[in-house]
Amino acid sequence: MEKIYTIPVNEVFEEQDGCPFCHLYQKLENNHLDIILGAAMMEDDVRSRTNIMGFCGKHYKDMLHRKNRLSLALMLDTHIATLQRNLDIGSPLFKDKASKMIEVTSPVNTSCYVCQRIEHDFSKMMETAALLWDMDKEFRKKFASQPFFCLPHYQRMIENAKRIINKKILPDFLREAETVENAYLAQLHEDIQWFCKKFDYRYTNEPWGNAKDSIERAIHFFSGKIEL
Repeated sequence: MEKIYTIPVNEVFEEQDGCPFCHLYQKLENNHLDIILGAAMMEDDVRSRTNIMGFCGKHYKDMLHRKNRLSLALMLDTHIATLQRNLDIGSPLFKDKASKMIEVTSPVNTSCYVCQRIEHDFSKMMETAALLWDMDKEFRKKFASQPFFCLPHYQRMIENAKRIINKKILPDFLREAETVENAYLAQLHEDIQWFCKKFDYRYTNEPWGNAKDSIERAIHFFSGKIEL
């Protein structure tokens, strides 16, 4: 188990603020966006990959909002030049030119350098969380104290646990995960129901309680950390 991953995993589980894996993902995303717009932008191996892959729409938007427009422009310069060279397939009579054109454009349309880097580290961190639960009793206490796990990360967490955690204690892990998730779902459902009731005139003067942001919290639960 690599220490480089255990430290951030332990730290985020200590925060006990929403889904810990959403926070891990967000921190990784911010870190990799800072890196790509910094010194890494000038590294040959990084530029060669961004020239081919490019970025997804979300991460183009994120980089644009970071205001480092020169770094982004320099990457776009060589990215465009690479695409121009690859699209220069030659004569219209070129055998199966359509397939070649699709082959050239596919990596640009279906891949993102930042997404790939995040996924590499995030998958290691999710594995680390399962390993820590398997080996560290103190981490189990942190795990049991989490407010909830968003549904996409909950599924992925269970998949990792099934593969990594000792089969003899896996039922204990699953029971703890269920306890955390079911408690949050019960409260979330109650809040959503109260939100709906508040639109009935009979409840107009009743306090909102925790229901005002229940829609946002429900969307976060089902979809993971997204901007609303």
